[in-house]
Amino acid sequence: MSFTDVTRRVEEIARPLAESLGMEFVELEYKREGRQMMLRLYIDREGGVSLDDCAAVSRELSAVLDIEDIVPGRYTLEVSSPGLNRPLKSRADYERYCGRLVKIRTFEPFADDAGNRRKTFLGELVRLDGDLVRLRLREGQTAAIPLECVAKANLEFEI
Repeated sequence: MSFTDVTRRVEEIARPLAESLGMEFVELEYKREGRQMMLRLYIDREGGVSLDDCAAVSRELSAVLDIEDIVPGRYTLEVSSPGLNRPLKSRADYERYCGRLVKIRTFEPFADDAGNRRKTFLGELVRLDGDLVRLRLREGQTAAIPLECVAKANLEFEI
């Protein structure tokens, strides 16, 4: 089974499992780190997740994965919070975090409203307008980035 197949199958199990425990499934990573395979699940909930939340999801998911035998060979399962720099993965994430500081990286250079071309945008998430992510950039200008051009988006910690 390929990395993609393993990730897809584990997500099919982990997403509803996390939701049944009152958590939001944020992201799943399955990759080699050094000589070991890591299966890392990020969960969240309003107000943040506790160590007990992570342990509960880990216990439940580990039991199901042991029975289903989806992940080949030895691996380490890690369940944690996405942290302060939470990734924005879904349309709901963009809508939920309006007004917050975000960093967006695009696949290729994109112009802001002043004509400056760049791949990294830092600013306040104003709104999701159809398929456009609207930002008020730190430098003062604005940008409208098509959702399909976003390679990576994260909340940024404000000091």
